[in-house]
Amino acid sequence: MGYQNVFKRLEQKYIISEQQSKKIRQLIEDKMHTDRYGKSRICNLYFDTPDFLLVRRSIEKPIFKEKLRIRSYGIAKPDSTVFAEIKRKYKGVVYKRRIPLSEKDIEKYFCDISSEKEDQISNEINYFLTLYPSLRARFYITYEREAFYGNDDPDFRLTLDENLFWRTENLSLCSQETGERILPEDTVLMEIKSATAIPLWLTAFLSEEKIFKTSFSKYGEAYKAFLNKKGEK
Repeated sequence: MGYQNVFKRLEQKYIISEQQSKKIRQLIEDKMHTDRYGKSRICNLYFDTPDFLLVRRSIEKPIFKEKLRIRSYGIAKPDSTVFAEIKRKYKGVVYKRRIPLSEKDIEKYFCDISSEKEDQISNEINYFLTLYPSLRARFYITYEREAFYGNDDPDFRLTLDENLFWRTENLSLCSQETGERILPEDTVLMEIKSATAIPLWLTAFLSEEKIFKTSFSKYGEAYKAFLNKKGEK
């Protein structure tokens, strides 16, 4: 199976209610189609330094920021294909580059950074790991996602994420464990991703429903919740 490994797009995020998500599904019924996975669980391991340098920088909303994560679609097994991803954001434009590898080879891959890899993306990950030698998996974040693509524009994408959870223990993509919620149970994170502008029909709907763009990072919000939990002890 072929994978898209390079992405460049604008991303806009919105926090909406379950009722609003139902209206959006009705709105896009004849304009967009779901991907082949339907509603699926996405699992992520976010890498950071011991003092969480990368997420702290991200929360400050700099012009440029970057992160490294490993992602699986569904609870992984040792022979599952997972993705090592570098995600960068510069002046509002998101650049994501990734490579597929098997879950059982993750540790070996991230330990073997002494030589150049076979392709450019691998070399970028190699450089990232060299730049931050203390980088390790620090957070697990999972959620249920339903993704939609434009009928006339496959680069136009809308995703609805529900049941967002985080944890800092048992950092394995193979675990069924969830953790603690990032958003309330009846809340949905909607992301609109496009190489160009948002269609007018969607812009009009957002205006009518008074749905406004927000700045939201799953990792950033999980980190804040982690700090709050530590402060409670």
